[in-house]
Amino acid sequence: MTEELLKPVFIDAFDLDDAWFQCLCQILEQGHVYTITKGSYEGQKRLEFDFVSVRIKKPAHQIIPIIPAGMNIPAPTDMDYIQGYLAYLLTGTKTETEDYTYGERLVDPRVRLRESIEGKEMVREMPLYVNQVEEVIKLYKEKGSGTNQATMEIGMPSDIKLVDPPCLRIIDTRVRYGRLHFILYFRSWDLWGGFPSNLGGLQLVKQYMAEEIGVEDGEIIAVSKGLHLYDYAWDLAKLRTNKNNLVIK
Repeated sequence: MTEELLKPVFIDAFDLDDAWFQCLCQILEQGHVYTITKGSYEGQKRLEFDFVSVRIKKPAHQIIPIIPAGMNIPAPTDMDYIQGYLAYLLTGTKTETEDYTYGERLVDPRVRLRESIEGKEMVREMPLYVNQVEEVIKLYKEKGSGTNQATMEIGMPSDIKLVDPPCLRIIDTRVRYGRLHFILYFRSWDLWGGFPSNLGGLQLVKQYMAEEIGVEDGEIIAVSKGLHLYDYAWDLAKLRTNKNNLVIK
């Protein structure tokens, strides 16, 4: 019996549009098809990389995906949405129905505590009083680039109990060769709509941080063991990549 091994994929892209297009091409050829047993859209099929590493050398060059004229495909995102997403990433505002937002975890993280008060189960939020974005900026400005400690965390141990835990778990940073670089890890990641919107917003965060630190804007390296296409997007991906005759098994 032949042993099945994971099939890591490395994508070397110029900008965010190129990264999205290359990922679509590769996942159609190398993705693994399975039925979701726990998570978003349970019961539906997903096409997913075993593991992927995406390097984007010039993410600011073209932030949103380009849909060629004549293709009857809805754009997965636009700059208006990404500008709004930037505000989501840099503020701690959340609604009563949200367990968290990425912005809350970055700039105003809170720990949820369950306690019994007069026989009633209550949930209380305890602020951690840390703005990770500003702390990373401060660390580089005061201590220089010779550090591996400038990491911003999204995930918390208690997230394992959430119905929808965060997909983005960590934003690691590095200042090298005079530029600020982001290294990202996504536990799960929707390639069609999430990938371009997430990376577009994070690129704008990186540009802001680089300006505050006093360095140039750098690369993004994103890794994931869960970058996927839901089955509703398979035909859209085939159209965009001119792989209309490809059969997904």
